[in-house]
Amino acid sequence: MPEDTRTRIQDIALRLFTEQGYEATSLREIAEELGVTKAALYYHFKTKDDILTSLVDVRVQELEKLLTWVRSQPRTPRTRHEVVVRYAGLLQERRYVQITRFLERNQTALRDNPTFTRIREALLDITVELSDPDDPPAVKLSRAMSLFALHAGKWLMQGEKLPEEELSEAAVEVALKLVEP
Repeated sequence: MPEDTRTRIQDIALRLFTEQGYEATSLREIAEELGVTKAALYYHFKTKDDILTSLVDVRVQELEKLLTWVRSQPRTPRTRHEVVVRYAGLLQERRYVQITRFLERNQTALRDNPTFTRIREALLDITVELSDPDDPPAVKLSRAMSLFALHAGKWLMQGEKLPEEELSEAAVEVALKLVEP
């Protein structure tokens, strides 16, 4: 039962952080929305940062898992293709979509937050693994941009009103072209 409560706290906090902003959301508001006292909330999370960390830890673990995998592979077109496909798959998971939306809307507030820094560092480490050290800068940049294209496709194409699946397929298509320029 406590895990269900933790999950409910995370869900409510994530929604409020996204709607109102991380800095504008208080633990009191989260507790009220949950229908518990602040003391009950403190049993599970002492601070907003604790909630944020619990939300992002799973994402960081998945990125680190992908990083470990890519480091164990040869730097080939096939490996780079698989990295793009695996990362795109991670971005499709419901919780990832919510966390990504939250992070995009709260970049200024989280810029120096250690949790946000861990995500950024893991993602940058993965982009480094997409190229050989002696590759030309334009190739390195193109390959690094392949992963960011998966994110950018979501918000750059908002006006198109495309179904989510079609939008994701288009983003993967572009990302695959970038990873092998």
